[in-house]
Amino acid sequence: MSSPPISELTDRAREIFRLVVESYIETGQPVGSKTLASDGALNLSSASIRSVLAELEQGGLLAAPHTSAGRLPTETGLRLFVDGMMRVAEPTAQERAQIEQGLSATGPIEQALEKTSTMLSDLTGAAGMVMVPRNEARLAQFSMVPLGQGKALAVLVSEDGSVENRVVDIGVGAAQAGLEQASNYVTARLAGRTLSEAANVIATEISAGQSQLDSASSDLVQRGLAVWSEDAAKRPVLIVRGQANLLDEEAMSDIERVRSLIDDLENKQSVAQLLESARDADATRIFIGSENRLFALSGSSVIASPYRDREGRVVGVLGVIGPTRLNYARVVPMVDLTAQSLSKLIG
Repeated sequence: MSSPPISELTDRAREIFRLVVESYIETGQPVGSKTLASDGALNLSSASIRSVLAELEQGGLLAAPHTSAGRLPTETGLRLFVDGMMRVAEPTAQERAQIEQGLSATGPIEQALEKTSTMLSDLTGAAGMVMVPRNEARLAQFSMVPLGQGKALAVLVSEDGSVENRVVDIGVGAAQAGLEQASNYVTARLAGRTLSEAANVIATEISAGQSQLDSASSDLVQRGLAVWSEDAAKRPVLIVRGQANLLDEEAMSDIERVRSLIDDLENKQSVAQLLESARDADATRIFIGSENRLFALSGSSVIASPYRDREGRVVGVLGVIGPTRLNYARVVPMVDLTAQSLSKLIG
């Protein structure tokens, strides 16, 4: 049965539904008619409230987890609440200062990403996640220096001035002239290209017989470029911090769900693919429970927002994962502000 749109709910049903969702987000417990009636905010009898709860359950917005009269919002109900009723709570001055100061220090970008993930976890009480930016350095100069015993040092200078060194296995007997030819060719022919673009150009030219290199030098070029591609593939695509926050008292009552969630987080490539789908979002995206296949069993929610470089290009995504009763109104603007602050730092 499809759920009714928010506009079709009566004012009474809307208010009762809001109170149930907000109570669930705060406590994680079912809410009954007696609790709602005793609060006094509704000025309705338990019987009247019970009737509305039954209607909301029939409409697929609430569910009764046990035989008790208490109700919880379904994932459909949470989605309706988030999209149509949620009152966003902007970060406090203290939270804003903590985010901005935490990402103001200088240092390697990897250190900033680690701090971002930890800070998100600390501020939200969930697990923080940050996707590592893709390394799209563009070649400025490339050289290969013999080290002896079939090894060479491949030196890559990027357009941004950064320098990286890697030891490459070139095989015994590689000539000094071949190394020089390979270095000069890459610098002259492939400068200004990213590593992946350079590797593709070389492979295409060699396969088409258009390369000006002999076979030995072609092999050296491919070996020299391949070492960075292999290195990038081994780098972690995702930094996750604060998994212990997921093991709250409510979670431990459903140990299978917790085990499923931890298993999901261990599969960082799959989680990164989920975050990848938020790269093109105009605003922070919210994935609730089984809306995403990855977290269908664990019943978890993800709030994610892209962050950008100085040119405004999206270079990664950050966010949090937690139970479906995440305080969306508080966490969504906090994730958004963190993404903006990280973008300023990178820029």
